[in-house]
Amino acid sequence: MRMVNARCGRAASRPARRSLATGMLVVCAAVGLSGCMSSKDDKMDVMALAAETDPADVLYNQGLANLNSGRLKEASRKFDAIDRQHPYTEWARKALVMKAFTSYRSGDYEEAVTASRRYLSLYPASDDAAYAQYIIGLSYFRQIPDVTRDQKSAARAVAAMQEVVDRYPDSEYVEDAKAKIRYANDQLAGKEMQIGRYYLERREYLAAINRFKRVVDVYPRTRQVEEALARLTEAYYAMGLTQEAQASASVLGQNFPDSQWYADSYKLLQSKGLEPREGGAGSWFADATRKLVGA
Repeated sequence: MRMVNARCGRAASRPARRSLATGMLVVCAAVGLSGCMSSKDDKMDVMALAAETDPADVLYNQGLANLNSGRLKEASRKFDAIDRQHPYTEWARKALVMKAFTSYRSGDYEEAVTASRRYLSLYPASDDAAYAQYIIGLSYFRQIPDVTRDQKSAARAVAAMQEVVDRYPDSEYVEDAKAKIRYANDQLAGKEMQIGRYYLERREYLAAINRFKRVVDVYPRTRQVEEALARLTEAYYAMGLTQEAQASASVLGQNFPDSQWYADSYKLLQSKGLEPREGGAGSWFADATRKLVGA
C-alpha cells in the first residue's frame, strides 16, 4: 500500500495519526482501492461514495438524469449504488434493468447481457421482463459482423429475440424483435451461401449442395433462397445430375418466376436442350416447393 503523505503524519499527534489512519483505511476499503492517495481524484471518489449513500429514490433519479445527459458511466454508478445499498427493494429492481440498458448504451454488451439475465432470474414475472429479454437480443444483434466472419452473434440474437416473441407475445418489442430475427437469419443464410460458393468454385459439389440445401431448409424466408436454388441447379448440372438440376430450377421458377436467378438457371438448362421439371412426390424438391410456397 502506498504510504500516506508524510505531511499529514507530521501534522498530527500520535493518537490523532492512529485515528486518521484508521479512518482512511475504512474509506479505502469501501471504495476498493489498493492504495490511498491524497490527490484531487481520490477526494472526488470519496465524495462520490458519500453521495451514493443517498436514499434509493434520489439515487435512481440521479441515475436517470445522468443517463439523459449522456453521462453513462455516472448513471451506471448510481444504479449500482442502489443495488448495493438497497438490495431486494422495488428501487433495486428498477435500477437493475436500467443498469442493463445503460450498459447497452455504453456498448458494454457483455455487461448488458449479464445484468439482463440477472434481472430475469430475480424478476421473471415483472412488467419489465420483456424489456430485459429484448436488451439481451439487442446486445447480440449489435455485435453481428459482416457475413464473411463468424455469425455466432447472429445465432444468439435470433435465439434471444425469439424468446421475446414466444414468451412475451403482447409486448411492444415483438415487432422489432421479428424484424431483427429476419435480418439475423439473412446473415446466417448469407454465411451458408458464402461457404457453399467456396465449395462450388473448388468443384466440391456435394459439400456445396449441402450448404445450399440448408439455406432452403432452415432459412426459407430469407432473400438468399433464390440464389441457393440457382446454385443447386448449377451444382447438379456440373455433376451431370440433370433430373436434380431440372427439379431445382423448377422450384426456383415456381417461387420466383421473375427472378434473374431463374432466368440464368433456365438458360443453363436450355444449353443442353433441357427445361425445368418438377421433382417426384416425396423428394426433397417437392418438400422444398411446399415449404417455400408456405413461407
